[in-house]
Amino acid sequence: MENWKTVRLGDVCEKGSSNIAQNEITDNNGEYPIYGAAGFIKNVDFYKQDKPYIGIVKDGAGVGRVSVHPAKSSLIGTMQYIFPKENIDIKFLAEFLKYQNLSRFYTGATIPHIYFKDYQNIPLKLPSLQKQKHISAVLDKCTALITKHKLMLEKYDTLIKSRFIEMFGDNQTLEFQTLENICSIITDGTHQPPKFTTTGIPFLFVSNIAGNKITYETEKFISERTYEELYKRTPIEIGDVLLSTVGSYGHPAIVETDNKFLFQRHIAYLKPKKDFINSIYFHGALLSPDAQKQIEERVKGIAQKTLNLSKIRKIKIPVPPLSLQNDFATFVQQIDKSKFEIWRYLKFSDIMNKIGFRFYD
Repeated sequence: MENWKTVRLGDVCEKGSSNIAQNEITDNNGEYPIYGAAGFIKNVDFYKQDKPYIGIVKDGAGVGRVSVHPAKSSLIGTMQYIFPKENIDIKFLAEFLKYQNLSRFYTGATIPHIYFKDYQNIPLKLPSLQKQKHISAVLDKCTALITKHKLMLEKYDTLIKSRFIEMFGDNQTLEFQTLENICSIITDGTHQPPKFTTTGIPFLFVSNIAGNKITYETEKFISERTYEELYKRTPIEIGDVLLSTVGSYGHPAIVETDNKFLFQRHIAYLKPKKDFINSIYFHGALLSPDAQKQIEERVKGIAQKTLNLSKIRKIKIPVPPLSLQNDFATFVQQIDKSKFEIWRYLKFSDIMNKIGFRFYD
């Protein structure tokens, strides 16, 4: 095996900053792409980088997310440029950064952010450029398979949305109710950053519900005592619904297990009246085109769009008889059985991908 040298991350790349605000490009059109935390924003008539580079979300929702971008493109100000130095394969470096889960370096309570100075000293075992490219090619194949399975999940989600519209979209006889009428509690997560621990009860962020399903992978934990204090504000039960409100807003997720957890203020907490609203139907209604349009109309802000609790309370959804809601829920549960097998594959693939990089590392 060739001799791999151990270096610091800061030895193999350089950082760059952007001062472009999204509102500055509203009326700018052209042929060069500009990217933000959620990906491609639009084409503009300028570019800041003439070579491919890595982008890292440094502020707000999705902080720490890593992506690779083409030459003749730009990033908005909430993202950080990372430029590989000579003899560093850009894809290899990007995969290493993804593996590091940079969100663990975040600071700030209201708007989380990370700084290059906080993660530039991460150690990296560096092979030759040829070996880097080989590793990148292997991981590319893994990523391609994962992407295909994620596309299948998207098609299942589209099927569920189509079924919702088929059952409830054009029914003029349905009564519409505001969320404040169909929920017994509408609030958000803790406004004060709790004292974090290295182990304990998971503390979740917007990224944990960005896929409309709760994931519990996190670098932040709280003690049992802190949990008991904060739980009073959000008495979480199976069937309750979380809704992202900042950055990647408008994503609902159902609490499906009795796992203990708590969450940040950028997540709204909705407790539906269970004798009135089926949680699975409620989830589908929040994802419907009409509800998403209402959400889009109610967000405020430019650089950091936010959906306030007062606006959430006024969102209206159709409330059909509970028997019809249950019929829709049964359909969703059948689809979820197929989705579960894909989720298992993706989970396994993600683990193997990380193990693979650890092996090369």
